[in-house]
Amino acid sequence: MTSPPLTHGRVFAIAGPAMLANLTTPLLGIVATAVIGRLGEAHLLGGVAMASVVFDCLFWLFGFLRMSTVALTAQALGANDALEMRATLGRGLLLALLCGAALLLAQAPLTRITFELMGASGPVTEAASLYFQIRLWSSPLLLANYAVLGWLIGQARTGWALAIQITINVINIAATMLFVLVLAQGIAGAAYAAILAEGCGLVFGLTLARRMLAGHGFRVPRAVLFDRARLTRMMAINRDIMIRTMALIGAFLFFTAQGARAGDVVLAANAILNNFALIGSFFLDGLATAAEQLCGRSVGARDRGGFLRATRLVLGWSLGFALAVTLALMLGGGALIDLMTTSDEVRIAAREFMWLAALAPVCGVMAYAYDGIYIGATWARDMRNLMVAAFAIYLAAWAALQPFGNAGLWLALLIFLLTRGALQALRYRGLLDASFTAPLSPASLPR
Repeated sequence: MTSPPLTHGRVFAIAGPAMLANLTTPLLGIVATAVIGRLGEAHLLGGVAMASVVFDCLFWLFGFLRMSTVALTAQALGANDALEMRATLGRGLLLALLCGAALLLAQAPLTRITFELMGASGPVTEAASLYFQIRLWSSPLLLANYAVLGWLIGQARTGWALAIQITINVINIAATMLFVLVLAQGIAGAAYAAILAEGCGLVFGLTLARRMLAGHGFRVPRAVLFDRARLTRMMAINRDIMIRTMALIGAFLFFTAQGARAGDVVLAANAILNNFALIGSFFLDGLATAAEQLCGRSVGARDRGGFLRATRLVLGWSLGFALAVTLALMLGGGALIDLMTTSDEVRIAAREFMWLAALAPVCGVMAYAYDGIYIGATWARDMRNLMVAAFAIYLAAWAALQPFGNAGLWLALLIFLLTRGALQALRYRGLLDASFTAPLSPASLPR
């Protein structure tokens, strides 16, 4: 089966809603912070902030559930295998529930160890622990939503995926305001709101999926659902993506830790500048999502030409967006810094390193784009190995540039971004040839 003609419009039909979803997500954190902040208790605000960082890292670690489901669904779509598409959703949901259950079983030690390592004050740790323990009950729901969203994106239904994410965010915002400000549930209310929102999002997503599967529903023969070869391949892909994500999280945590060692002013300046880099990632992530679907579908359809065109389009548009964001930050970064802080010291420090942060989108173009390409093609093992290699080069670069202080730290991060993309670009051709010469089977496809 050959994929439909690949146009710029098809790329943005997928990337556009993904970009919007990325842009709406920070609103949730802003509202939650503002609502808790109105309680007038600094330790509660600190507790939510600290616990939210932990959740961001924790759930980012389980992002493989969405990524692998996108890729495997897209490949089944390209192969015109409707049964395997249903089975992919079923396997994703089962794995999500297992991972969620494991997190709940580890709730007590996970809470204790995590917040002891954070080293915050007693009141902040107590507030963060309470929020963490309650919100952790949303884990099975949230991870199941990852699987549903991945399944929809794998079919290029990113509009529906956006609708689910907006629904979750809107309910979370409204419920947070209700539970905290009206019902006076305090920090626990914010955690309850997250559980309610994820539950509503899952009901919405599963209802939508059921309607899309009219005539079949969620029925999948047990032998297909638990097919050993496909389960083994899925678990291997998820394992490799998880290890890759651990290295990526480690790189950014290391960056934050080194900034903190340089003092409060540098830490605050880097926090502001990280938001600049985040702006570029919203757009690049959206295009990477398009690459996941389009490249995955091309692999399933055995359409080498479509795969190559998807690669070119995603790389080209990614570069265009990155250049635009970098230029905008170079020109307007100073005004944004003044908007985000009133501290003269922080403003001066942030301006000193602003040009380095503004280069992050351009330096990260290939890293983001090839991540999407590698995920869609399920080249997870190579993506893992190349990420670990890039992380090692990052640490070596930081060691060499350490005498340059915070500028050296930013340069090391830019080298990390460039290295990730360059290594993947060098490996691309060999993996492409292997994917389109080997027969399409769970055992033979690269992972």
